[in-house]
Amino acid sequence: QVHVVESGGGLVQAGGSLRLSCAASGSIFSINVMGWYRQAPGKQRELVAAIISGGSTNYAESVKGRFTISRDNAKNTVVLQMNSLKPDDTAVYYCNADVRTNDRGPTFRYWGQGTQVTVSS
Repeated sequence: QVHVVESGGGLVQAGGSLRLSCAASGSIFSINVMGWYRQAPGKQRELVAAIISGGSTNYAESVKGRFTISRDNAKNTVVLQMNSLKPDDTAVYYCNADVRTNDRGPTFRYWGQGTQVTVSS
């Protein structure tokens, strides 16, 4: 069993910053990709940022230059630093971890429960 838990959401004014953290725990052999998605009311869930175990990153165009993703492979954690926040960033943010539970098994994607980020204008 693998658990993914996010923390750090909240309410902030436009132009402010928030830091989201996520930790994966349980029967983990390795984690390839860790990332953040978000879903605003009435919209589809979209990728915000992702990072592979080697450190390469991928960002949505809308957050490039404002958000930074980082991870600690030893602790199975990932952090999303969000700066210069805009009202359009308001959404529920979900952390994901692509986990292998043994050295020969497949990879499964696990999700956290989500954390609300609200940016007021």
